[in-house]
Amino acid sequence: MATVTANGAQDSAPSHPDSTGKLEHFRYDDQIVRMFLMATIFWGLVATLVGVVVATLLVAPSLSMGFPEINFARLRPLHTNAAIFAFVGNGIFAAVYYSTQRLCKTRMWSDMLSGLHFWGWQLIIVLAAITLPLGITQSREYAELEWPIDVLIAIVWLFIFGGNFFMTLLKRRERHMYVALWFYIATIVTVAVLHVFNNLAVPAGWLKSYSIYAGVQDAFMQWWYGHNAVAFFLTTPFLGLMYYFLPKAAERPIFSYRLSIIHFWSLVFIYIWAGPHHLHFTALPEWASTLGMLFSIMLWMPSWGGMLNGLLTLRGAWHKVAVDPILKFYVVGITFYGMATFEGPLLSVKAINAFSHYSDWTIAHVHAGALGWNGFMLFGMIYWLAPRIFQTKIWSPRLVGTHFWLGTIAILLYIIPIYAAGFVQGMTWLSLDDTGNLSNPEFIKTVESVIPLWWLRVLGGLLYFSGVVMLAVNVMMTWIGRPDKYEDPVFSAPALLPISDEDEVPAKSDLDDVPVLELGKKLDLFGKMGWHRRWERLPVRFTVLTTLAVVIATLFELIPTFLIRSNVPTIASVKPYTPLELVGRDIYVSEGCYNCHSQMIRPFVAETKRYGEYSKPGEFIYDHPFQWGSRRIGPDLAREGGLRSSFWHWTHFENPAFSTPSSVMPSYEHLLTEDLNFKAIAPHVEVAAYLGAPYSEEELANVESLARRQAEEITADIVQQGGPASVHEKQAIALIAYLQRLGVDAMKTDTPAAAEETAPAAEAPAGEEAAADETPTEDASGNP
Repeated sequence: MATVTANGAQDSAPSHPDSTGKLEHFRYDDQIVRMFLMATIFWGLVATLVGVVVATLLVAPSLSMGFPEINFARLRPLHTNAAIFAFVGNGIFAAVYYSTQRLCKTRMWSDMLSGLHFWGWQLIIVLAAITLPLGITQSREYAELEWPIDVLIAIVWLFIFGGNFFMTLLKRRERHMYVALWFYIATIVTVAVLHVFNNLAVPAGWLKSYSIYAGVQDAFMQWWYGHNAVAFFLTTPFLGLMYYFLPKAAERPIFSYRLSIIHFWSLVFIYIWAGPHHLHFTALPEWASTLGMLFSIMLWMPSWGGMLNGLLTLRGAWHKVAVDPILKFYVVGITFYGMATFEGPLLSVKAINAFSHYSDWTIAHVHAGALGWNGFMLFGMIYWLAPRIFQTKIWSPRLVGTHFWLGTIAILLYIIPIYAAGFVQGMTWLSLDDTGNLSNPEFIKTVESVIPLWWLRVLGGLLYFSGVVMLAVNVMMTWIGRPDKYEDPVFSAPALLPISDEDEVPAKSDLDDVPVLELGKKLDLFGKMGWHRRWERLPVRFTVLTTLAVVIATLFELIPTFLIRSNVPTIASVKPYTPLELVGRDIYVSEGCYNCHSQMIRPFVAETKRYGEYSKPGEFIYDHPFQWGSRRIGPDLAREGGLRSSFWHWTHFENPAFSTPSSVMPSYEHLLTEDLNFKAIAPHVEVAAYLGAPYSEEELANVESLARRQAEEITADIVQQGGPASVHEKQAIALIAYLQRLGVDAMKTDTPAAAEETAPAAEAPAGEEAAADETPTEDASGNP
C-alpha cells in the first residue's frame, strides 16, 4: 500500500512487495521539526550578528571599551561555535528529524528523547555563550568548551540523539535505507568518535582542564578533530540534506544511485586522513604531513562526484531554477560546495600551503564554505520546509528572492576582500629583497595594508546578516499565518517482516548470454552494486561498516604518531613551566591570545629571519594543549622570551598603541588591576605533574611560595626598568612570566645531565618506561 504524504510526493523507494507485514497507522512528529527550525533561525541571527561584531572589533578594538568579555579574541570562538553548532547544528537536526521519519515511514522512536535532544542542545549552546566570553576555554579550535560541557555534549549527541535515530532506523517500515540516511549515520558515528577522543582531558577544577595530549601529539589530535568536524558536521549531514531536499524541490530523482554509493564510501574513508594538512611545515612528522596532503588531493574525486550528482539532479529542471528561489539557493549552495572542495585540496598542497597558512586566505576559504554551502543549503531547506510544517503559504515569495540576491552579493563582498588580504599577507610575510633580507621587516605594515579590506568584510557580513533578518521576518510572518490547529494526518504502511531469503532478488548480469570470461560477468554483477543494496537493508551492519571505515583510516595515522617515539624527539634543555609560568599560560589561553598569535616558526628563510630559529617538536612536550595557532593577526611568539623587557610587556598590556600606534590589539588593562589567586595554582601544577612534568616533591609542596618568589623577581625588574612597584600579585605578572619563558629553553647551550634527557612519564606508553632512555634527543639546534 502506498504511503500518503502531506505534500503528495513520494518519500522514498517503495518497499519490497515480499517484505510487507500487517498494515500499521502512524503520525509524524513535526513539532520537533518546528522547534529545531525556529532555533536554527534564532541562532542564525545570533551567529551572524556576532560575526559582524567580531569583524568590527578586529578593525576597531577600542569598541570593546576595556571589557575583556567582548574582546575580539574571546568573541571569535563564540562566533565560530554559534555558527557551527548552534545555527548549522539546529539546521541539521531539523533536516534529520523531518526526513528520517518520512524515509523510514515511522515516527521517531521516542518523543521524550526528541525533546531532551532539543532542550539539551540549546542548554549546551547557552553554556557556551556564557563560558566563552568569560575566558573559560580549552583553546582547541571548534572544541573550546570545557570538560563538563563536553560530557554533556557526548550524552546529548550519542545517547539521546544517536539512540533515538538508530532506534528509529530499527523500527522503520521502509526496507531500504535511502542515501540521505547513510550520511546521517556517518555523521552521528564519526562526530561521536571525534568528540570523545579529542576532548580527553584531566580536570584541574570544574572550569579548567588540561588535554592528555601534549605538543605535537595534541596538535595532531586537534586537527584530526578540527578537519573532520568540517567533514562530518559541516559536510556529510548537508550531503544527506542535499540528497533528500534537492530532489523534493526539483521534483526529480537523484541523478545516479551508483554515484551516490561511490560518493559516500570514498568520502567517508578518505576524509578522515586529511587532517594533517593543517600542520604543514610545523613540528609534525613529515610522513604525517605528506599523508594528509595526498589524501586531501584524493578528496577531489568524491567531493566533486557529490557535487555533480547534486547539480545533475536538476537535469530537465533548469527552467525551474530561473523562477524558483529555493532551487537558486540549492544551486549556489552546491556550487560553493564544489568551490570549497576544490580549494581545500589545493590549499593542502605544500607549496601553496606555505603561502596561505596563517593568512586570511584560510579565513576566506572557510567562509566561502560556511556562508555559501552551509548557509544557502539551510536557507533553501527552511524556505521549502516552512510552508509544509506551518501548513500555510510562505508569507512573501518576493522577499525570498530578495534574500537570495542579497546573500549572494554579501558572500562575494565578504570573501573577495579577504582573499585579497590573504594574498597581501602571504606576499608581505615571505618576500625577501635582493640582499636576502626581509622586504617588509615590520609586521605591523601587513596589518595596516589589509585594514581597508577588513572593513569591506564588515560590510559584506552586515549584508549577509540583513539577509538572515529577512529570513526571520518571512518565517515569523508565515508562522503567524498558520492555522489555529495543525492538521495531523494519519499515514499507513505495512510493518516490515524479518528478512528472508525470499526477499533476495538474484542479480543477473547483462553478459550472461555473451561469450565473455566468467570474470567479466562477475565484474559486471559487482558494478551493478546489488551487494550494496543488501547492506541498505541492514542498519546495524551498515553502521558497523561505516564505523570501521572511519576508525581504521584513523588508526593508520594515530598509532605511529603516538607509539613511535622518534616522531617527537625530546630536547634535554627543555624543562616544565614554573608554577607562575603555568598559570600565566592559563591566562594566555583564557584571553584567547592563540586566536591572533602563533607559536610555531616554520623552517622558511623569511620566518627564521623575522622570528628566529625554527620550532622543534621537542620544545612542546609540556604544552597541554599546544598553542601553535592557525592565524597571524599579530607576530609569532615562539621566541618571545627575553626579546623585550618585562616593563615593555606591562605597558603593552595597558595600551598596545604605546609601542605600536596602529596596533589592532585591544587593551588588556584588566590584567594590571586584577589579582592572581596564588592559592589556586597548586591543583594546576599537580595536574601538570600527573601528565608528565617532572616536578620535584619540594616544588609540589611549595607551589605558592615559588610562584610568589618569581612574581616578586619580575616586579623588581619592572621597577628597575621604570615601572610601577607592588604589582607582584597582578595577573599581568604571571602572563609576563610565561611570555618571557617562550622559546628560551631550546636556545640554551648548557646541556643538563644525561639522566634528565628522558621524555616525561605521561608521554611514554604503558610498558615502555624501560625504553625511554633510548628516546632520540635533539641538541639545542634541533639536530637529533
